[in-house]
Amino acid sequence: MKMKMTAPMEMGLTVRDLPLMLAFYRDALGLSVVADNSVPAFKAEEASLSRDGYRVVRLQTPWGERIKLLVPESPPSERPAPSDHILDQHEVIYLTFIVDDLCEVLASALAAGGISLTGEKPVEVRPGTFLAFLRDPEGHTLEIVEYADISDYRSDLVGGVA
Repeated sequence: MKMKMTAPMEMGLTVRDLPLMLAFYRDALGLSVVADNSVPAFKAEEASLSRDGYRVVRLQTPWGERIKLLVPESPPSERPAPSDHILDQHEVIYLTFIVDDLCEVLASALAAGGISLTGEKPVEVRPGTFLAFLRDPEGHTLEIVEYADISDYRSDLVGGVA
């Protein structure tokens, strides 16, 4: 069976401080809020998401991908101490944003409370491919990538997004 997706992929992030995280993803990275809903405890329990209710704020990129900021009524457990190397921890998942202005996006993210893992300047990992890793204000890992020619990486994409 081949999975047939009906919408772009979405990612959910459990967060503690919604105003802080909205400021980061909406204001610093430019995502748009598209929905803000509350889920009652009995539905959260039935869905195996939380013993209590939660709030979910959906943010969308210009390409249509969405990040869900999930705020449980009972605060989530503390995150384990991060390692200096992303791949040292088994369950690490990171979000990748492919952009055409890596330095500007990185500066905006750092100004909004992001913490750089790769230093102040992007790293050229191979000719024409630059990246920076950082943590958002609550410790989720993000990768920001810029390709000299996006068609070399994603020849399936035609055109751009306004």
